[in-house]
Amino acid sequence: MSGKFAAFRCPLCAGDLTAEGRTLRCAGRHSFDVAGEGYVNLLPPQAKRTKDPGDSREMVAARRRFLQAGHYAPFGEALGELCCELAQTARDPHAPHLLDAGCGEGWYSRAAAAALTAAGCTPRVAGFDIAKPAVRLAAKAQPDAAFAVAGSFAMPVQDGWADLLLNIFSPMAREEFLRVLAPGGALVYAVPGPEHLYGLKEVLYDTPYKNPCAPVDYEGFARESEREVTARIRLEGGAIADLFSMTPYYWKTPREGAARLAALQVLETDIQFRFVVYRKQ
Repeated sequence: MSGKFAAFRCPLCAGDLTAEGRTLRCAGRHSFDVAGEGYVNLLPPQAKRTKDPGDSREMVAARRRFLQAGHYAPFGEALGELCCELAQTARDPHAPHLLDAGCGEGWYSRAAAAALTAAGCTPRVAGFDIAKPAVRLAAKAQPDAAFAVAGSFAMPVQDGWADLLLNIFSPMAREEFLRVLAPGGALVYAVPGPEHLYGLKEVLYDTPYKNPCAPVDYEGFARESEREVTARIRLEGGAIADLFSMTPYYWKTPREGAARLAALQVLETDIQFRFVVYRKQ
């Protein structure tokens, strides 16, 4: 399939998709309508564990407010620089294929695409997430990119489509990542650094802990490089609640810790990402 949704394939039979108006169809007669916001739902009903999988509308909205406010700007800048470097080894360095797995509302893929465009490239961008509210926002914010509702462990993505694969705080679907990456393609895997949100955890928990940072190797990938980005942020008012809502701590914090956080007017904390680059062997 050519065109905007060329990255995707049928999630039911893995056949090629053809665009017919605002519908994508495969030779097996499976069809998928493109929503008004410009995304397509490629998550089969039988793949859903709940009625509305993934982050809720409220969590997605909190993450979008937080990211658009620029609190994680150092991470977006570092990711953009890294993608520009990695694009030089793409099949076509001037038009790299960028796939964002677990894209959320698309903030990171937009940061990467903006940097690539500023560097003179014309990236082809696709992304997917299991949370429909997030995909809806991503598609509206980046209409020239292709977004779908889908999961990482059964990606409706063409074999070898991606030159660059972003995985920002999402599950490591090793076999699927290897399948959708082009030969020699690069995976950018973002994980929290030891000090990431330690100031938040000092409020939430009686015994705060640092994140583990031991390097991990994955079969089929060569670990190529690592880049650590650290900054300190100061949050006030609703931004504190937005940060809490977009973290896993929201689900596993004792009531007393959540109450302490809710009473805060100002929160200062370190933020720290580790961008680990893996190369498909």
